[in-house]
Parts: sequence; C-alpha cells; structure tokens
Amino acid sequence: MRIDNLQYANWSEKIFRQMRKGGVDAVHVTIAYHETFRETVLNFEQWNRWFQQFPDLIMKGQWASDVDKARETGRTAIFFGFQNPSPMEDDIDLIEILHTLGARFMQLSYNNQSLLATGCYEAEDTGITRMGKQVIREMNRVGLVVDMSHSADRSTIEAADLSERPIAITHANPYDWSPALRNKTDDVIRAVTENGGMLGFSLYPHHLKGKSACTIESFCEMIARTAEKFGPKHLGIGTDLCQDQPDSIVEWMRVGRWSKDIDYGEGSAAAPGFPPMPIWFKDNRDFGNIENGLRTVGLSETEVAGIMGDNWHRFYGDSFCARQGR
Repeated sequence: MRIDNLQYANWSEKIFRQMRKGGVDAVHVTIAYHETFRETVLNFEQWNRWFQQFPDLIMKGQWASDVDKARETGRTAIFFGFQNPSPMEDDIDLIEILHTLGARFMQLSYNNQSLLATGCYEAEDTGITRMGKQVIREMNRVGLVVDMSHSADRSTIEAADLSERPIAITHANPYDWSPALRNKTDDVIRAVTENGGMLGFSLYPHHLKGKSACTIESFCEMIARTAEKFGPKHLGIGTDLCQDQPDSIVEWMRVGRWSKDIDYGEGSAAAPGFPPMPIWFKDNRDFGNIENGLRTVGLSETEVAGIMGDNWHRFYGDSFCARQGR
C-alpha cells in the first residue's frame, strides 16, 4: 500500500496516470490555502468533474475503506484537506458542512497567526486560542483531522494535548536534521506521536538537508533515526509534491490576500519559485525509490510497509468517522 498524505500538484490526466504507474493508492490533496467557504466549494466542484472525467484513474476518498476499494479497482483515492482554516471562516458550524463535503484534514494555521493557533513564522507563539479550543472539539466530533504542519511549536504541542483524537503533522521533517522554520523539534514530534498522532515526511526541497541536492540515503537514514526515537507506527510520507505548478502559485500559497508584500518564506528572494525536486523523486512514479531506500537503511518489511502507507491507512480508519455518542 502506498499513501502520500500531502500533494498540491497542478492536477491533470498526466499526473493521474503517473499516480497509477507509481502504484499510489491514496493521496491527500490540498484544495484550499486561503480560500473562503464559497471558493473552496468551487474547488470541490472541480474535483467532482475530474472524478467524472477520469473514473478509471481516480475516485473520491472519504473513509479508510475507500483506499481498499481504490486498490481493488486499480485507482487512486483522493482525500481532501485545507492548509488554512479559512474555509470555515469564523463559523464553527461550517466544520461539519465541510466534513460532509469530503474534507478530512484542516491545518489550524498556515505560517501566520490565525483565529485558532499561531503559525511557525510568528515571532511569538501564544498557543491555541479560545476559538481554537472549541474548533478542535468540533473537529474531533465530526472526524476532521487537526493538522499542525505550518503551526508553531507551543501551538502544536497544545493541540496534541487538547485534542481527544490523535492529530497529524502531514508534511514536515525533524528540525535537527534540517533546521528549516517549518520542520519540527523533537519536543513537538514527541507530543504528537505520544498522543497517537502521525508525522508525514516531506520531500519539498526547502525542508530537506541539502535542499534539492539531498540524497535518498540521507533522507531514508533520517526516517530510520526518527523511527528509533518515536516508533515506526507513527510515521508516513507526505511529500508536499507541487508538480507542474507555475512559480506564480507560490505567491498565492505564501501571501494569499493578507499582505501587499511578497513573503518568500523559506525560499530565496532571488528565486521565489518552486525549487527543483531531488533527482530520486521527481513525481509519483518514484515512490519505489523511497521504499527501496528504507529497506537499504535496515528497516524491516513491516516497518517499510507501515511508513509507505499502512500507518496512514490505520490512522484514516481511526480518524475520519464521527465520534460515537457525540
């Protein structure tokens, strides 16, 4: 089983076919960065059209069982998520509506302070807000996973402790391996995993040691060390693959409508666009390179299978349904 728990590609038939060639059974796709509720609904509509156009390649994913169905029918299950809480606007009742439409992951903040939590680029991290605490409870109730990939340390640790269901960091790497602002300290990873949550390893070059020149040996050794520290059952892949996106989309990701300035984030002001991917992972056809690399660094077949997809599959099964009796 192969599950990639984060992509933001410029979707096309070519990419859908590459997913099938790479044996990718499920992908969590970002369908909102800074969109309002109505704008997010338009993105759901676009995906519904793709499901109708390419029914032999992709299908809508809502439950863990849809991954099994996709495997049985030779397709890729598509699960939806947001990298910002903007689709719920300031209306907590929209959380259940969004889950009904198919959303399964929502970040509480994207780099900046939100109504719910502090982003990783803020100078001061004040933690989960009053509204954030109530939103976490509602997300727990309906089965919308709390994602803290772009959130600051205190906010992430508080979210892991406050949430009555395990949370996720869908796409990041350990800070001690590559000290990017978006990567996570041991304290953060420990809080998430000890509460039953998941860490998805990112292949976005700004998150890698050596950036685009990162070797697969270094990447897989990092995963093995993380497995030793925090347990292999809490780890998966979340590539953050932004395949075929124009450089202009970086501006939308980082800036949205909140600023008149250009926020280059972890990139260089001289090169604000997307960096080249490592040569060993260009697109969805290259997942076998990661799988073989994990074997090379000494992980068992069970551990490799877990990291490549089984762990996310189990997490989906525990996370997407409404809580009983609530």
